[in-house]
Amino acid sequence: MKHHPFRTAITIAALACSVFAYAARPRLVVNIVVSSMRADDLDRYAANFSNGGFRRLTEGGAVFTDASYDYMQTTTPVSLATISTGAMPSTHGVVADRWFDYVGNKSVSLIDDAKEQSVNYSGGSSGYSPRNLTAQTIGDAAALHDARSRIATIAVDPLSAIVMAGRTGEVYWMETLQSAWTTSSYYTKELPAWVADYNRRQVNHDYMQKRWTLLLPYDDYRNSQVSYIEGLQSKSGKRIDFIDRPEEAMRISDDYEQMRYTPAGNSAMLAFAKQIVTQNAMGTDDAADVLNIVLDSPRAISGRFGPESVEYEDMLYRLDRDLEDFLSFLMAQVTDPQQIVVVLTSDHGASPSYNTPEGERERFNVRQAEVITNAFIGAQHGNGEWVLGCVDRAIYLNHDLIYEKGLSIADMQHDVATFLMQLRGVSHAISAEAMRNSYFGSGYARKMQNGFYPRRSGDVIINLMPEWIEEREGVRSASGSMYRYDTHVPLVIFGGGIVPAKIAGKADMTSVAVTEARLLGITPPSASEGEVLNIF
Repeated sequence: MKHHPFRTAITIAALACSVFAYAARPRLVVNIVVSSMRADDLDRYAANFSNGGFRRLTEGGAVFTDASYDYMQTTTPVSLATISTGAMPSTHGVVADRWFDYVGNKSVSLIDDAKEQSVNYSGGSSGYSPRNLTAQTIGDAAALHDARSRIATIAVDPLSAIVMAGRTGEVYWMETLQSAWTTSSYYTKELPAWVADYNRRQVNHDYMQKRWTLLLPYDDYRNSQVSYIEGLQSKSGKRIDFIDRPEEAMRISDDYEQMRYTPAGNSAMLAFAKQIVTQNAMGTDDAADVLNIVLDSPRAISGRFGPESVEYEDMLYRLDRDLEDFLSFLMAQVTDPQQIVVVLTSDHGASPSYNTPEGERERFNVRQAEVITNAFIGAQHGNGEWVLGCVDRAIYLNHDLIYEKGLSIADMQHDVATFLMQLRGVSHAISAEAMRNSYFGSGYARKMQNGFYPRRSGDVIINLMPEWIEEREGVRSASGSMYRYDTHVPLVIFGGGIVPAKIAGKADMTSVAVTEARLLGITPPSASEGEVLNIF
C-alpha cells in the first residue's frame, strides 16, 4: 500500500486539532485556594506528601514556578478578587475588607449588608452580600454565558466565599455557633434540602479534632517550632522548640475555632465539596461549571502558629491526604478525566514569624501610628479628629474637617506622607494625590499603585520594611506586603488534557481567570486584564 506523506500530515494535524479542541473545553473547573501557602511549600514538604494529593497535581499538571501578585495589598479579600476577576485591585476595587466613606466618615464593610440575613442561621441576623463588589468573576461570566452552568463556592469565612463567588451561584460558609453551612438571603431564601439535612446530621462535627496529635512521627517533620500540638516525642534527639508557655497556648473554645485553627476545617470543606459536586451533577453535561473551594484554615493556622511551625506542616500533610481522597472522587464522577480542570493556588504567602526561639522581630503598632499622626496634624492646625483610621496600611483622613478648616487635602496628604516616613518600620509612604496623578512604571511604587482604587483607598498608603508586620494579639505571621514571601504563590493547572510541565516564565495572577475562561470556551470576566497562560 502506498502512503501519501501529504495526506498523512493532514490526518495528523486534524487529530491534533481535535485533541486540542477537546482538551480546551473541559466542563468543570475546580479552583482550590490554599490560603497563606507559599510557593516553595510544594517542594519543601514534598517528601512527606502522598502520591495522590499535591504530588498528583504537580507531577501531572502545568506548574508555574514564578506565579505572583504584582501589588502590595496581598491580603485574602484583595487576592481572591484578583483570582476570580482577572483584574488588579486598581480595577476590581477590593482594597481591604473595609474602608472609610469620606461622605459620612463612616467605616464601610466589603460584605456587610443590613438588607440581607444569613439563611437558617440560629445565631442571629448577620447579613452579607456581594453588592459592594464591582467586577465580574469567572463564576459570573460562566453563568452569563450559559444559564445551565452550575456555579458553587465554599469557604469557612463568609468574606472568602462571597469575594471568590461574586454575584452568582450557590455560596456557602460556616456559621459561627454550630459550624453548620449557611448562606445569604441575597443568593437564596432557603437552603437546599440536602444542605439542611447535612446540617441536621452535623456531618462537620465528624471531622473535629478534640486533641491535635501528629499524623507522622515527629522526626519526619522539617519544622520544630511548636505551641499547641500535644504529645511530641523525638527518638533521634531532634530539638522541640516550644514558642508559647503552656498557660499562654491557644485553647480551642468552640466548634468554629476547631474549623479555623485545626486541620478539621480543610477536611470538612473537601467533604462538603464532594456533596456539592454530586448534588449538582457538576461536569456531566456540555455547560461550563465552576466550583471554588477557599481553604481558610491554613491562613488561620499559619497566622497563629507561624509558617515555620509543626502545626502548619502537619496541617499540610493532613490536607494532602484529604486532597488525595477528593481528587480520586472528582475524577470518578466523569467518563473522561479531561472533562475536569483543577487549579491549585493561594491568595498570598506568609511573613516569617515575628517571634522565634532565636528572638523577636519588631512589629508596627497601628494604633500608635494613628495617634502620633493625629497629634502631628493637630500641632499644625489645631486639635481634632484628623485621622479616621488605618486599614491595611492605608491612612484615612477626615476630609470634612480639612474642608472646614479651609485646608488643601492634597497638601495634607503630602505632609502626612512625609511625616509617616519618620516612623520606625515604614519604608515608603505615598499620597493618594500622587497615586492619582502620577504613573509609576516600576519598583515599589508600581506595586503600591496597582493596589490603589481612588474611591476606596486611603489618603496615604504605607509600605512596611521587609518582615515587619502589624502588631495584633495572637498573630505570629501575617500577609499584606509586596515582598516575595507574600507575593510568590503556588499555581498548578491540572487536567483538561494539559501537558505536564514546569513553566519558569513570569505568571501574573490576573491570568488565572482569563485562562480558565479560555479552557471553558467562555468570554473572560468583563474587567479582566491578565493574559492567557502558556498552556495551549
